[in-house]
Amino acid sequence: MRKYQPANSVDEENPYWMSFSDIMSALLVIFILAAIALMVQLMETEAELQEKVDELDDEIEVLQAAEKVRKTILDEAAEELAKRGIQVVVSENDSVLRIPNDLLGFDTAAYNIQPEYRSTAYSIGEVLYQVINRENRLEYLDTVFVEGHTDNRPFNGFMGTGNWGLSTFRAISLWQYWSDALPAQGNLQTMVNKENKPLFSVSGYGETRPVTASQETADELSANRRIDIRITIRRPKSEEIERAQIEIIES
Repeated sequence: MRKYQPANSVDEENPYWMSFSDIMSALLVIFILAAIALMVQLMETEAELQEKVDELDDEIEVLQAAEKVRKTILDEAAEELAKRGIQVVVSENDSVLRIPNDLLGFDTAAYNIQPEYRSTAYSIGEVLYQVINRENRLEYLDTVFVEGHTDNRPFNGFMGTGNWGLSTFRAISLWQYWSDALPAQGNLQTMVNKENKPLFSVSGYGETRPVTASQETADELSANRRIDIRITIRRPKSEEIERAQIEIIES
């Protein structure tokens, strides 16, 4: 009699199937690991993106706060000076305190502040120091420019510099008076910005930045003879903002 022999298993007869099963299992493990790695990478990218967004939001908040501080300084200065009978104007998108020439009394082609106008000049400097130095406002400011401006009538003095020189010397004259007359504890020249650099600067623009469309009447000419106190605020560099925006878009 022939002995019964059980049939060999499929795997024993076809070891190929066992190898294929092992390969599929290994591929599944690889797929799972790849999926986990991708999820981790996406989570890290999302975290980095959120960090960039937060940084950009912080910069925007600081910029908005600085804009508010500048407006507050100018409004308070104008209000306090009005209480003293000194009428100045806040203009150019709330960035400039405009001092008309009749408050400082510069004679034609002259840059010295006459004695009868010095008390007014003193009050303006005193109020500027007070409103700028309140709370933590200095942290938001970059520079305060004392700008001289003239009307468009030709002037040939100051070694050929003309209205450029006249406007500059008028601004210098006002700044020098403040530096000499204001007390040590309230002197504008002692003020520094967050980078520990002098806060105030002086410049002259001649007739190049008129505030009237024409300069034909006495009032129009007078409006352009002025000193502007222009406040610039600290802000992130434009390239830093652009780079952050590009990184967010690309992410």
